[in-house]
Amino acid sequence: MPRVVVFDVVGGPDVLHIVDEPVVEPGPGEVRVRIEAFAVNPLDIMTRAGVPPMQAPLPHARLGVEGTGVIDAVGAGVDSWGVGDPVILTAVPDAHVRGSYAEYTTVPANQVMARPAGLGVVESAAVWVAYSTAYGALFETAGMRPADRVLVTAASGGVGRAAIQIANQIGAVPIAVTRRAAAVDELLAAGAGAVVATDREDLVEATRRHTDGAGADITLDLVTGPGQRDLVEATRRDGVLVPAGFLDTRPTPQPADRVRVTDRYRSFEHTTDPVVVRRMAAFLTAGVRLGALTPAVGAVFDLADVADAHRYLESGRRSGGKVVVTV
Repeated sequence: MPRVVVFDVVGGPDVLHIVDEPVVEPGPGEVRVRIEAFAVNPLDIMTRAGVPPMQAPLPHARLGVEGTGVIDAVGAGVDSWGVGDPVILTAVPDAHVRGSYAEYTTVPANQVMARPAGLGVVESAAVWVAYSTAYGALFETAGMRPADRVLVTAASGGVGRAAIQIANQIGAVPIAVTRRAAAVDELLAAGAGAVVATDREDLVEATRRHTDGAGADITLDLVTGPGQRDLVEATRRDGVLVPAGFLDTRPTPQPADRVRVTDRYRSFEHTTDPVVVRRMAAFLTAGVRLGALTPAVGAVFDLADVADAHRYLESGRRSGGKVVVTV
């Protein structure tokens, strides 16, 4: 029978184990996808560890909010997809039940998109969460336009690198923020217009220097926590700051009036909206075709080694790319 990764208690990577389960027939309006690869995300780590608010009902919880594969069966009323179509999952809001850490999963037909030509299986597994988050935060929430100066924190991560590429695709200017001066050259090579390394320079002063004294038009905060206070100061008056991450779990200060701080961006608010997903998919497909959007993969593991994939992500050893598991 097909394999599924589950966990019965929260804890470290060792709580993950593989079980055999029968395939589920797709219901009306659903498709079944034979998973070829999936990516490991920080959200998966938090859910497995039981870090609030990422808590899954136990026991026998699944993981996985992104992946790619081939449609294996279609339910009644589905005429937009056929068996054999290569697709990317665009939303798995109930990952504890339908998670992509498996050989098969069944999802609503409007929660997949066609896999862009030119992307291999491994790259396709790593593309959606990072690029849809960056696109949703910068376009749908902040209204990014050409020539906007866009400050991006945690720029070495998957969403940060996606934000750099997406800003460049429309002619905005991405300014990357990193805690490590050693990452500056790497981020410049990845497309950043400028880099602020906070281990050697002041964030606010450096941002103003790179924006002719005005501050960033848009700030994408993928860290949050107490450091957001400096990000507010680095953003121009009446600019937009979008909190879209949770890398720092400490309390975030109350937003200041000098900038518009949006509500925390939640990707499922957009990735479960078919109209927004069509816009995201069209932008992503065009960017891949033009060579502007190129997902980076840092390490690849086999399904049998999924616990090692979690250990690798948690170790911080990854550099410049997503962690992908092939099925």
